[in-house]
Amino acid sequence: MTDINLFDYSLPEELIAQYPAKERDSSRLLVVCRATGKIEHRKFSDLPEYLREGDVLVFNNSRVIKARLFGIKEGTGARIEFLLLKQSGSVKPSGGYWEVLARPAKRLGIGSRIMCDGGIVAEVEDMSEDGSTALVYFSCDGNFDEVLDRVGHVPLPPYIRREDGEADAERYQTVYAREPGSAAAPTAGLHFTDGLLKRLCGKGVETVFVTLHVGVGTFRPVQAEIIENHQMHAEYYHIGEVARERINLAKAEGRRLICVGTTSVRAIEGAVVWGYRDGKTIESFDAEGSTELFFYPGGRKFAMTDGLITNFHLPKSTLLMLVSAFYDREKVLDIYREAIAQEYRFFSYGDAMLII
Repeated sequence: MTDINLFDYSLPEELIAQYPAKERDSSRLLVVCRATGKIEHRKFSDLPEYLREGDVLVFNNSRVIKARLFGIKEGTGARIEFLLLKQSGSVKPSGGYWEVLARPAKRLGIGSRIMCDGGIVAEVEDMSEDGSTALVYFSCDGNFDEVLDRVGHVPLPPYIRREDGEADAERYQTVYAREPGSAAAPTAGLHFTDGLLKRLCGKGVETVFVTLHVGVGTFRPVQAEIIENHQMHAEYYHIGEVARERINLAKAEGRRLICVGTTSVRAIEGAVVWGYRDGKTIESFDAEGSTELFFYPGGRKFAMTDGLITNFHLPKSTLLMLVSAFYDREKVLDIYREAIAQEYRFFSYGDAMLII
């Protein structure tokens, strides 16, 4: 049994990035060689130096929606904030059901009506037993997605202690984002530029795009003192036929699969069918669905992932546990202490790390 406190560390608040780097690929890059333990301090634009012809970068092309919405509760005037996590059930152009986080949740109950910005009406249909999430029906005059995009807010995480601005609509989004559905950005990808992608392509590095929509699992802290008792929340993923074939071919040929972010890891590892071809293949019938994968040291092994590009994660988070499972818990915490000493910027808008 593993105590959650083994994944704790102390971070000065001033190292929590409140804004992105001036240029995406000007972020710092801490490079770790798993075989030797060697650490290098570089710029993200130096990434091509560490990749070779035939390597495959796996990106998550999920697009962040303006999932933060404000309203006033009918009858009481209480101000309510919604974070739209994922659609549920049938969808109409004028609205549909969404699983949401609501704040303050204690002011809501089944049947509550909230008048939101842009003329959107929210009706609470159900609440989870612990009150952490709600099922809400949203409706409006016109196209709901278009109205939400106009009046909704970029869902910056709570450790970014400011309101979202116009620049966040672009910068809290990867340059290759295509499939709308995430309530948080796959932040390791925020460092890539079109120019950097072209340089990687010119070196013979392949790029593959999968989709995993980031949901409540990203926001829900680990409550269990023993991490094995934590239950991950399911997140939707999809791996298209072209991506599946390229991933399987690279694995069969012994080429490296390097995941850009923990979401890409969960997508390709979640699609592996154990028992088929020694667990190194994504079968077409299992390339879409929901994954509840929870990686931690001593738990499930990685079948597909050979390298990882990732940001620096919160203490006691499932993301830090995944990175620790991929490399080594004590070494990862030593690296974090080194990053703090070198004043790297942490979390979503912070700097990056390459483990290879």
